[in-house]
Order: sequence, then structure tokens, then C-alpha cells
Amino acid sequence: MSTTQFGYFLIADITGYTSFLSKSELDHAQQTLTALLNLLIQHTKPPLIISRLAGDAVISYGLRDNFFQGQTFVEMVEDTYVAFRQAIDLMVVNTTCRCNACANIHSLDLKFFIHYGAFGIQKLDNHDEMVGADVIVIHRLLKNHVAEKTGVRAYALYTDAAIRQLGLDDICGTMTPHTEAYEHLGEVKTWIQDMHPIWQAKREAVFLSIPPEKIMFAVEAEVDLPLETVWDYLMQPEFRRVLIGSDRQEVVDRKRGRVAEGSVYLCYHGDQLIRQTVVSWKPFEEVITQDLIPVPFPNVTAYIMYQLSRTEKGTRVVQAVSKAVTGSFLGRLMVDLVMPTKYKEFAHDMEKFKKHLEGDAVTRSNAPERFTPSSEMVAAAASESLQEKA
Repeated sequence: MSTTQFGYFLIADITGYTSFLSKSELDHAQQTLTALLNLLIQHTKPPLIISRLAGDAVISYGLRDNFFQGQTFVEMVEDTYVAFRQAIDLMVVNTTCRCNACANIHSLDLKFFIHYGAFGIQKLDNHDEMVGADVIVIHRLLKNHVAEKTGVRAYALYTDAAIRQLGLDDICGTMTPHTEAYEHLGEVKTWIQDMHPIWQAKREAVFLSIPPEKIMFAVEAEVDLPLETVWDYLMQPEFRRVLIGSDRQEVVDRKRGRVAEGSVYLCYHGDQLIRQTVVSWKPFEEVITQDLIPVPFPNVTAYIMYQLSRTEKGTRVVQAVSKAVTGSFLGRLMVDLVMPTKYKEFAHDMEKFKKHLEGDAVTRSNAPERFTPSSEMVAAAASESLQEKA
């Protein structure tokens, strides 16, 4: 008998091959779908755990008490979609084959289905099989009327239960409400996020960069945690304050419910308040804030850059401080002279941040062992999916 768990379900489902394919074309189609399934597997990061593959879909779950903030999860879904579209574009550019399978690569797309509820886990062969009424709900949602009712064909579908549990009430204001009805289940309220504008915005985005010669100093640490987990910690005021060395922090000026460019971290150091305005926001990669420096001259600011990168052990976190960028000449000169003396303080806070994250993660490490599908399993799933379509 499996123990009842509470958590999130995510199904990433590749769609688009509707043409009849000849036997020879199936080989080309399988190569494409295998590559795309591998991409989805690579983007299914802790605390998500892969349950199994189902044809051209990757099914995963995450436990409630060991999960991301709502915004981090939304950005992870968006990041996966962007990587998928980039892979499709690269395949289209690089193929010279004109068979139906290769000619239709551009028609492939991706849908996400997200639900929250109760479930049990049963061990079947070498994977975790989720069971329970809420598991039935998310699988029934794969058959829906979203495209015909909304015109959206590549989307993330969040059930209302997932929206509420993830705390996405403000963010879902940018989504389209939609209801499905199923026999024995009744109505299921959902929210639809169109993924194509996400991809288009990413392609057109221009981000601030700080030239190396403008950096005064940088400190870094290697955190023994996955990059996505470190990003999630870094964006939370209660953990971010450790890195900044402040007593407490809060976020104001969220944009459509999100921390984004223009949002402000308010850092309280005793009676002193420092405003850190987000000027560049690249999820899972980099954040740059423009910080008001507490010197006896008005409006003196400098950039603080936070960068994350994967390592063999976990994640490298780099915090870099720029020369002053605004304010009077004397104010900027004072910052450029005094700030380098703060290097040891920054390094100390970085090490404290690393230990704080790793310590907190230990208290949450109750997730089941991760399952990574073998290359044979991925190829078999792609083959099964195409045989059903051929």
C-alpha cells in the first residue's frame, strides 16, 4: 500500500506529427523525437522527479514540501519551452532532407499540463507510477478543447488547484481562464498560458551587460545544489538577505505578479534602507540590480551582478560589484575608493550564504530517488509514439 503524498504533477507533451509517414520516414522522425525527449528530460530538474515516459510525453512530479516558489516553477516551464523552440529552429536550419518527417519538424510544438493534488507512488519495474484520483485528472486534461476555444496551440495548462497552491493568483491574471468538463470528474477550472509570446519575447530581449573593466571585484562560491534550486533560493528575500548581509528584505513593485525588471528589493540594515532595483532579469542565469549606495551624496548607485553556472558538484554563484554608475563626481569617486575595502565582508557573506542554502536543503531532502530514463527507454518511447501515429 503506497503512502499518500501531496504535490505537483507536470506532463510535457510533444505534439505536431499528424502526417502519415512511410517506413523510411519513421526512422528520421524517431531521431527527431528522441532528441527532443532527451531535451525535456535534461530540463526536468530537482525537485521534479521523472515518473515515466509515455510516448512523446515526459511525466514528472514534485513533493509539496520540497518544491519551488511559484514564479520559479513558471519560469522553469518557460525556460524549457524556449529551449525546445531553439532546438526546433536549429533542426530546421541544419536539415537538408525533404522527407515528410524532416519537412514537418517546424510543425512540432510543446504543451505542458500542471496539476496539484494527492497521489500514491507504486514501484513498477524501474520507475515510479503515480496513482490516485488527481493523477486521473491530469491525464484526462490531455484531451481538451483548449485550441478550439482559445486558438492557442502551444500552452501551459495550470489547474486552479495548482495556481492556488503555487501562489500564482497575480501571475494568472496574464493567463486565459478555461474550463473542461469530464464524466465522473465534473468541471475542472484551468488557466492557459500561451507559450508562443514567451518564445517571441525571449528572441527579441536585449539584456544589460557590465563590461569587465567596470567590475571592481567579485566573490564566488560553489554550492552543492542544482542550479535551479540555487536560483530559487537566491530570489527569496529570506535567503537573499544572507548574501547581502541585511537584517531583512522585502520585494516591492512586482510586475504582473512577478519579480522582474523594475522590481525593487528593499534591504534593511538597522535603521538604514538600501533600494536594489532589478535592471536585468535572466532566469537561471543572471540578475543585475542597481543599488543606491549609502554615501553622503545623493543618487549614487552601482550595479551588483549575480551569476549562476553549473559545475560538476552543483552551482557556482558569482557576485560582482561595479564601479559607481550614477551620482556626482565626488560621490562616484568615494564609492570607487571605499567599495574595494568591502571585499572581505562580501566574501564572508557569500560563504555564509552557501552554508545556509546547503543546510536548509538538508532539512528538505525527503524526495524519492531520482529516475533518469535510459537511452533505450527514450528511443522506445519515441518509436511507440510514432507507430501510433503512422
